[in-house]
Parts: sequence; C-alpha cells; structure tokens
Amino acid sequence: MNSSVTAHRSAILHCLADPDQQIDAADSSIESTYQYLADGVIIVKEGLIQQIGDAEQVLQLYPNIAVTEHHNKLIVPGFIDTHIHYPQTGVVASFGEQLLDWLENYTFPAEGKFSDLQHCRETAKFFIQELLKNGTTTALVFGTVHKESVEAFFDEADKQHLRMIAGKVMMDRNAPDYLTDTPQSSYDDSKELIERYHGKNRLSYAVTPRFAPTSSEQQLAMAGKLLQEYPDVYLHTHLSENKQEIAWVNELFPESKNYLDVYDRFNLLTPRSVFAHAIHLDDSECQRLAQTDSAVAFCPTSNTFLGSGLFNLKKMQRHQVKVALGTDIGGGTSFSMLQTMQEAYKVCQLAQQQMNPFKAFYLATLAGAEALQLADKIGNLAAGTEADFVILDLAATPLMEYRMKNVTSIEEQLFILMILGDDRAIAATYSFGECVYKKPA
Repeated sequence: MNSSVTAHRSAILHCLADPDQQIDAADSSIESTYQYLADGVIIVKEGLIQQIGDAEQVLQLYPNIAVTEHHNKLIVPGFIDTHIHYPQTGVVASFGEQLLDWLENYTFPAEGKFSDLQHCRETAKFFIQELLKNGTTTALVFGTVHKESVEAFFDEADKQHLRMIAGKVMMDRNAPDYLTDTPQSSYDDSKELIERYHGKNRLSYAVTPRFAPTSSEQQLAMAGKLLQEYPDVYLHTHLSENKQEIAWVNELFPESKNYLDVYDRFNLLTPRSVFAHAIHLDDSECQRLAQTDSAVAFCPTSNTFLGSGLFNLKKMQRHQVKVALGTDIGGGTSFSMLQTMQEAYKVCQLAQQQMNPFKAFYLATLAGAEALQLADKIGNLAAGTEADFVILDLAATPLMEYRMKNVTSIEEQLFILMILGDDRAIAATYSFGECVYKKPA
C-alpha cells in the first residue's frame, strides 16, 4: 500500500447531513448540510483522508507535497450503490417483462451460468470495472445461489482493495432446480463465506435470501440464525417491488400481517438490513422499518423499466425511514449513479414531489454510508475517513460544457451533472487513495 502523502486540488463537495431533515428544522439551513470548497484540497495518507480545506491555507502546511490539480472538475465522495446484482450484468436491457416473468425468462437462466467458476470470475471482473468507470466505490451486491459467485466477486474486489459487501443467494423453492439450495446448505455455505471473507481487508458479508417467495420458513429461520451468530453482517433482500409479487407473498405466508412481517417474524429487521424497492408499503410497515433502523434502497431505473411503480420518498421521510439509492442492475438500466439520480428526480416529479440536487447527491453518497452503518468510513470526505472519491468532469460532453457556462451556483452545477451526466462525466475514481479508474484521454 502506498504510504506517501498526496494532495488533490479542485472544487470539492461532500454532504454532512440529510438536506431535507435540516431544511425542516427551524434552527438550521441547507448550507449546514454540506461543505463546498470552490478551491479545495484533500490530503491523503495511507488510504485515509488526513485533511480537507481551502487549498491555499492547507497547502502552506505541506510545502513539499506533490499536488494533483484537477482543473474544471469537482471532487465528490465515491458513490455507494445499495442494491445491485452482479450476475445480471448480462441481461441488462432485456425486453418486455414485469418482475416475476422477467425473473423466470431472463434472470434465472443467466444466473444458472454461475456454477462455472471461470464465468463467475470473468463477470466479476467486468462488473467491477463498470462500477469504477461510473464512480461507484462501494456496492451492496447480490451473488447467485452458487458459493463460487461470491468467492469470485470478493477475490476480484479485494485485488483492488475495494470496500464491497456481497452475499450468496438463499433460495430453496419456487425457482428452477438448478438454482435452489436447502435451508441447511444455504446456512452452511453462507457461514463458510462469512468466516472466509467478512472483515477481510475492506470486504463484508450480507446474508441474502432472494425474497420471501423463494425461501421457505425454515430457510428464513436459518437467515435469522446467521444474523444472531454474526451480528455485524448485513441482511440484503427484496421487499414490495411489484403488486403481483405482494399478492403471492400473501398467499404463501397467510399468517403474516404484511410482506415486511414475513421478514420480521424471523428477526431479519436490523440496523444492518437493507430492503430493496419498498414501493408499495403501508404506514405500519414504514413505522416498523423506522423502529428497527432498517434501510430501503430506492431503485428508480428498475422500478420504471419493469413497470413496478413509483417510490414514495416523502412517505419514507415522514416515517423517518433510512433511504439510499440503488441501480438494481440488471432490472436497472444503468451502472451510473448520476443517471440513477436523474431517474430518481423524475420519479419524484411524477409523484408530485421535488428532489433538490443536494438531496440526490446525499442519497448517492452519505445516505448509502448511513444505511450501511459506514458513515465513519465512507460517504463523505471528512478527515479520518477512507479516501474513496470521484473526480467529476464539468465539461464531459459539449452540451455539459456549454450548459455549465451559465451556472450561478453549486446547486445548479450539481443539477446539470445529475441530469446530463453519465460515465463520461467520471474523469477518475479513487479507492483508498489509489486511482482505480482513469478516463481514457
């Protein structure tokens, strides 16, 4: 690991708190929820941010330091994707289905290929390259039912010292035979993976039942047992994505009050639990998520692509449920968190809600870290945090360059980035202080 001290000089922005919560507070303002430095610098030492501040002031303390200057750029924290399926990379942009048919016709056949370790390795390598190309430095990742899928992903992520979270799918019913395990085998495989990878360098494990319809009560009980035995691992699954799915859950679990209650009965709601989608929740489910400090992943591109519905961000905020962004590749249509912010903005517009650009960048950075209980390590650029950051190019395309000439505020600049930006806006991605992606000249 590089132990030298380096400096990166540019405009810098990072969130300090949820802008909406602060706006609602009588004694606060949106300016207190972020730090913006028009000419800032971050000092990096041994993978950590040692100092952040005004460039001229801070650099006086480091007269001989090597400074990398990023002209016409903006440094932000690395993006955090709280829901994504790496084995579905090969079915992105598959035409014409809603959730349950899409799983049967596209997802399951694609995931069947992951019994082949070489296929796992090739896909994991490509998938991680795409994440970094899009500025995503941390992701909460679904594998497949095959233990090899998680081994390949973790091994590839560890090569670049990335902070990643993943888990083996637990699925013992209502799926093809070639993709099912058993309650005991899913427990044993997950336990082995936890012992091998959880806490290794920057890797963490997520217990991953696919969703309630594909797990028996016995298997969900095993998932709860793993959380009890390893209280610092994560829980990652799906919740209330599609109305047909919800009706199916009600048939399969008639004794449960609602979809969320299925998971609650097996003690799967914790401060380290992330439930993807959560589109069609009633008030009691939102209240229970807030009570248990569980989080939900807002996945706008897949929710619209699969026709699942519109996420109600204001309702989640009213109930004080933690929310972060997810791309949900491959139901989602882009690895880009900038594109995901754009789609989140549009979903809110359709729901007669508004999303401030500061809120969008918060959801893609600090909110993800808070959902994953990692805000002391990632999601912001405070001194002592891990040096995961992205260099955004303010002139990445001719249109962006032309549009940026007329900006009058950082808020407008952020809005242009999230509406017009994509992977072309990522000039470079840094993980633990090291450049892991640089845009070709």
